[in-house]
Amino acid sequence: MGSNVFTGLTVAGFSWAMVGALTMKLLADYGATVIRIETARRPDVSRISSPYKDGKPGINRSGYFSHFSANMLDMALNMAHPLASGIARRLVSVADVVCENFTPGIMEKWGLGYGELVKIKPDIIMLRQNGFGSTGPYRDRAAFGMTLAAISGIPNFIGWPDREPLPVGVGAYTDCISPRYALAALIAALDHRDKTGEGQLIELAQFETALSFILPGVLDYAANGREPQLCGNRNPGAVPHGVYPCKGGDSWCSIAVFNDVQWEALCRTMGRPDWLSNPAFSTVLGRKKDEEGLDEAIGEWTSGLEAEEVMTRLQAAGVPAGIVKTPAEVYGDRQLRRRNLFWPLPHSEIGTFTHLGASFEMSETPAKPYRASPCLGEHTAYVCTEMLGMADDEYAELLEQGVFE
Repeated sequence: MGSNVFTGLTVAGFSWAMVGALTMKLLADYGATVIRIETARRPDVSRISSPYKDGKPGINRSGYFSHFSANMLDMALNMAHPLASGIARRLVSVADVVCENFTPGIMEKWGLGYGELVKIKPDIIMLRQNGFGSTGPYRDRAAFGMTLAAISGIPNFIGWPDREPLPVGVGAYTDCISPRYALAALIAALDHRDKTGEGQLIELAQFETALSFILPGVLDYAANGREPQLCGNRNPGAVPHGVYPCKGGDSWCSIAVFNDVQWEALCRTMGRPDWLSNPAFSTVLGRKKDEEGLDEAIGEWTSGLEAEEVMTRLQAAGVPAGIVKTPAEVYGDRQLRRRNLFWPLPHSEIGTFTHLGASFEMSETPAKPYRASPCLGEHTAYVCTEMLGMADDEYAELLEQGVFE
């Protein structure tokens, strides 16, 4: 592994679904020893989610799980077993950080609430990321990405005026939003611990982090009492603003014009000087009145060109434009490949598989791929005997009793 920014940091992760994995990934990719605690009695939902490698289901074959889980150790521990909590407490004793994202009360049921953790290790840092926090009327509600995105109001900004709101994609799930807040808070807590020797509890409500996606709408309501209006690909402060068909079938390019300079550049690039001389189009408000006609004319122009050419010509003129890429195009994108975003690693069960790398680069301590995503319980023996100092016969006895399932 070498030396990196989180080298020497040990994290015990009692996590479920994606929010815990994505948070711990940011630590593991930069050198932390991350131990993910799972059980085959109730497999992580991401382990039993498609797509599976080569279309063959299996608890260690999920691409969904593997893509986000490089560089972690995996320990199987059946927390329903009466001896499991003692093992978990030993794990806490060697950890710097405990992460969890269960519904409030689960960790307490196992004797692993923050009050108990500090008795084991006074300077422990506990990072909790449940749906709504441990207080308030929603505290006991179960939470998943789609429901959290919905209750935070994100679908009210997605869709067309004559239809119902649309569900959000995974990228707007709080699983993908919350880890960025969590890591910032955790770094601050680690800095505080290094200066004072004090640990602390970090409680993060995913519901609250989701509001960062819709802050303009919340502000508009707070200031003006206005609710958002569904407007498809359009934008109240820009015109044209949409996705336009290009040559070659299902090929598209997005164009967004926010000011008069960009508008003039668009007109010149399209060869439409008549639009520049038309007083009705001299302001954004004027152009808004004939937005449908402008969209149709722009679509006629883009449909005769390759999406790459539309983007290249408009960007060269200073107009925001971008190709709408397919997953295959994103996966093979030369920019992402150049920045090493995808890590092909040899997995013990599914062969070479592409794991997600880090989305930012550090010049002196870059993220490194050194371990493929783990099979369930793959490192249980190592964690118990090497990290917890458990004797081989004790480990074998606990294994026989079903503690490590």
